[in-house]
Amino acid sequence: MTSAAQQHVLPGADAFRLRAGNFSILVLRLLDGRPEVVLPALGDQFRRAPGFLRFAPIAIGLDDLNLTPAEIDFPGLIAGLRGLDIVPMGVVGGSPALRQAAAAAGLSALRPSGAEKEIEQAPAPAPAEPPAPRSDFQGSGRTAMIVTQPVRSGSRIYAEGADLIITSTVNPGAEVIADGNIHVYGALRGRAVAGAADNPDARVFALNFDPELIAIAGLYAVREGLTAAPIGRTVMVRLDGESLRFEKL
Repeated sequence: MTSAAQQHVLPGADAFRLRAGNFSILVLRLLDGRPEVVLPALGDQFRRAPGFLRFAPIAIGLDDLNLTPAEIDFPGLIAGLRGLDIVPMGVVGGSPALRQAAAAAGLSALRPSGAEKEIEQAPAPAPAEPPAPRSDFQGSGRTAMIVTQPVRSGSRIYAEGADLIITSTVNPGAEVIADGNIHVYGALRGRAVAGAADNPDARVFALNFDPELIAIAGLYAVREGLTAAPIGRTVMVRLDGESLRFEKL
């Protein structure tokens, strides 16, 4: 005789499991909501730095847009991003109306994992005592990611909430990203994106500076534009206002 429990087992129920996950993806902050403006700019970036963000999952940031849903062509933007081999996963920020329009086009609203729990459990600050000092990148429970092997072409490494320390070479076609600083104790020949969480104080250090692309907090330069940079030297890159500065060390 078949039990009631057995009768309610779904066919194929042992073929998969659903589990919560916490994954880091980059945010493409839109400063202009028009696909005819955004997509050519991205395409130009791809031509100058082949492979940049290729097949990367991204969230589309809407906080910098003061537009109505009718002013953004979400379907056109999604199709254009996929045509550039970028994978839009959802949207972050923006007004409820913008998020609703994005959802209608197939982009769900994303939020940081555990954000609500942190708000509920956060204790009220004591007015008589200043908060204890802490690292800018303490939230992930670590201060640095260390990579000891060469970063191969086609690889992408992201140090979420941390500095990234690489004791070997970043090869052409590789991409290294950090919310904090990037240290390369070898040749930097691929792409380096520091301050990815909008940290303008982040810096890039390389013993042999020869990148395809360098970026800090969203401001970038590609190899052909680095005519004033000391290529092949030990270099520190930092932001000076809205410009990248390249200093020999």
